[in-house]
Amino acid sequence: MASPDSNKKGQIGPGDRARQEAVSRIRTAQSIDMSATQWAERIHNGERDALSQAITLSESQKIEDLQRLDAVLLALRKSFPKKESHRIGITGVPGVGKSTFIEQLGKEIIGENHRLAVLAIDPSSGRSGGSILGDKTRMETLTREPNAFVRPSPTADTLGGVTRGTFEAIELCEAAGFDRIIIETVGVGQSETAVRDLTDVFILLMLPGGGDELQGIKRGIMEMADLLLVNKCDSGREPLAQETAMQYRKALHLFPPNQGGHEVQVQTVSALNNQGIDSTMAHIQELIDTWQTNGWLNHQRSNQRIRQFENQIQRLSFMRDRGSEHAAETWSALVRQVAEGTLTPLNAAHLWQARGRKTSASR
Repeated sequence: MASPDSNKKGQIGPGDRARQEAVSRIRTAQSIDMSATQWAERIHNGERDALSQAITLSESQKIEDLQRLDAVLLALRKSFPKKESHRIGITGVPGVGKSTFIEQLGKEIIGENHRLAVLAIDPSSGRSGGSILGDKTRMETLTREPNAFVRPSPTADTLGGVTRGTFEAIELCEAAGFDRIIIETVGVGQSETAVRDLTDVFILLMLPGGGDELQGIKRGIMEMADLLLVNKCDSGREPLAQETAMQYRKALHLFPPNQGGHEVQVQTVSALNNQGIDSTMAHIQELIDTWQTNGWLNHQRSNQRIRQFENQIQRLSFMRDRGSEHAAETWSALVRQVAEGTLTPLNAAHLWQARGRKTSASR
């Protein structure tokens, strides 16, 4: 039987290929025969294969892989001093030009003698679990730059526009000497707020003519943004872009003050014509300088580490709960009954948790 992502002739579709490639990457990373210290040293020395393979471990759903990743991260922290970096999150609606903007911003960053890592999150298919992972083809210039590293990753079933291992991927890239990290979310709507918990500066890209779009935009993501950019201010759309920017400035006055103590700016840019990118760079640096002075940068990163700790507790607990053969059978039975409608999702969840409590009590 053909896969859901295959065509009528039985040919393998892009989602299947991406899923097969992801499995292959994980198996390759699992088969590496070297100690955590050796792996950490290779990452510190800038070996891209070692970096990519460690990031692949962060995407795995096997506890053994995450334990190995943990050992590598600890070896990096123990042997090599952590370098200062800037973490920049970028989101926006589909078609807003995120990849073009990141490529232009990336060239500016590299031009200022920084090393840049781009963690591009691609949406996974809800049917096949596959992901096209096409950001490398959309950022051709950056992929050829020796001081840039572009890594696309699938969301799998993770919500919020990022992946399960994005935080660890950031730390790995920093350990490899990349002092500027850009995280591009999937951009499938206005739910990409999880990137706020991973970055220092959160940028929201918008399209000209956003008056109607402004009515439907989620308030949460605008409240979290540190900088709003109206992209595609070109090709005769300049007046419309300026009008859109003015509407967003008015809307921002209705929001509570930003916790970082700065006023959220709205700027117009054209990634296609490389206009406004230099001022964006300058404003990012201005925000970082302000937050380093008033203590917000350290406070924000501390809170982010705590949230990541809580997320990992949930992730590892769930993985361990399903680890034994008996637990896997119970899980499959509950899933089947939920699918058939004989159990409600809430009732099944209570039964699953009760099983966990019984298991813990019997130890």
